[in-house]
Amino acid sequence: MATAGKAALREQLLAARRSVPDDARAAEARALGEHLDAVIADGAVVCAYVPVGAEPGSVGLLDLVLRRAARVLLPIARTGADGTPLRLRWAEYRPGQLVAGPFGLLEPPEPWLPPSAAQAADVMLVPALAVDWQGVRLGRGRGFYDRSLVHRNPRAPLVAVVRDDELVDELPAEPHDVLMTHALTPRQGLIALGARRESSCGNGGSST
Repeated sequence: MATAGKAALREQLLAARRSVPDDARAAEARALGEHLDAVIADGAVVCAYVPVGAEPGSVGLLDLVLRRAARVLLPIARTGADGTPLRLRWAEYRPGQLVAGPFGLLEPPEPWLPPSAAQAADVMLVPALAVDWQGVRLGRGRGFYDRSLVHRNPRAPLVAVVRDDELVDELPAEPHDVLMTHALTPRQGLIALGARRESSCGNGGSST
């Protein structure tokens, strides 16, 4: 997989996601919810996101996160006048109050918090098309998270939420990549990545 271009990988992974039946996607979202105890401590501050399209998870999963967390912050993605992605701002999640944003996303209405609000998070749930065992994440290529994750709480786990077959052996890496510390998958739950792979996970990764 490391020898293929990122654009081709994205197309491959997006096509695979689109082929998942709705009932299977709903079952995977429920399974992700069953693993939240291992991810989120009671009263934590969580940076999460609203799944759209074929992304793993659901708004219902966000509601489960909110039941455990003290606060759930969702990203606000905007670009500058020249189209360059800006650092993510954040806003409090309140059920039933999401509105349509750019790029087909759902987001909380204003008021919004500055990018530095991510420093309050105890854990960050990060969207990904795939993640590898070293923690390299493949996103959609817009660069919002690449610009924003460097401003996180350095002690906060970075958890890539993916389908089980999207945890892969190796992805193309670049110097600016911020490595994920964990993956969260429907069947395997929370999985430590990087140096903690051997001690925490005995099943090994699957390749795509």
